[in-house]
Amino acid sequence: MNKGDLVSAVAEATGLAKTQAANAVDAVFNSIEASLKKGDKASFVGFGTFSTVKKEAREGRNPSTGKTIKIPAKTSVKFKAGKSLADSVN
Repeated sequence: MNKGDLVSAVAEATGLAKTQAANAVDAVFNSIEASLKKGDKASFVGFGTFSTVKKEAREGRNPSTGKTIKIPAKTSVKFKAGKSLADSVN
């Protein structure tokens, strides 16, 4: 499923026009993104939790040349599925 498929599914399930459904989907994604940018978690009971993890700078190796490279520090997004979601796909 991609974003267009999600918009279509929301429009069909709610009876909204596709443009309204697209606005709703964008609002949800933007809210989750804003929460993560602030360093907060976005938790949805039964679905899962989005959170951030800080990764320290480290040294790595270029696999094709074997040279040592510096990998900069960054913040990654993590998702942990909720019990209901995990149970529904198993």
